[in-house]
Amino acid sequence: MDSNLGYLRESLSNHLDNHQICQRIYHKLETKQYKDEDEFVRDLEDNEATILNLVLQYELDYARNEQDEKRVEQLNGVYELLI
Repeated sequence: MDSNLGYLRESLSNHLDNHQICQRIYHKLETKQYKDEDEFVRDLEDNEATILNLVLQYELDYARNEQDEKRVEQLNGVYELLI
């Protein structure tokens, strides 16, 4: 799995209890073999992309506050494809 998608999967695991769409996105990451984050983003439905955008904004803010530059870099790779 692409390392950006690995970080994304880990971040999504923090939101599985909060939203069914997060569960669906997480399931896609677990069951499908994406070659990179671009292929993954193209596979998202509109509502999934919208929710993922919100989750990534939250996770990026958290990573910045924690000064976790590696996580920021990895998550930002997916976030930039969404916007």
